[in-house]
Amino acid sequence: MIPEIDTILYASDLGESSRSAFLMAAKEAYRHNARLVFLNIVEPANSTTETMLDSFMEEGAVEQMRAQGIEKIKYLMQSRLDAFKQKDLKDKIPLQHEPITRVEEGPAAETIIKVADEIKADMIIMGTRTRTHSALGRFFVGSTAQSVMQLTNRPVLIVPLPED
Repeated sequence: MIPEIDTILYASDLGESSRSAFLMAAKEAYRHNARLVFLNIVEPANSTTETMLDSFMEEGAVEQMRAQGIEKIKYLMQSRLDAFKQKDLKDKIPLQHEPITRVEEGPAAETIIKVADEIKADMIIMGTRTRTHSALGRFFVGSTAQSVMQLTNRPVLIVPLPED
């Protein structure tokens, strides 16, 4: 039996070169009439950085900066979706479902898998940059993509990205 693909999780670092991976995710969502969830992960600062920031800033300032940063990321994600609709879908059939944007905080690979489990994603799509042309370098995929592939039981589509 061929599995149905109803929900696709697209995980992105929002780099300028991530467009090709997003286009692949949108194409797959359209092909399968699937819901597309656009995810960005904000990795938490380490404890040393948090302590240093807290010692130099007023109480609550770090949390306020984090909240403002997340709002900016959400705005950027929505702007990219709007530009995609205007540029890439102009005069074409639109996606059947409005993409959903999510920003989560945590370690990248573990958070991608947690969200995929939560939304019951049928596929995870993400891009990776190849930083080397050696045989060994080609064997290893980007660390987040590699970890997701090793830790999930869901299909993962990896899209090679050009360097930013």
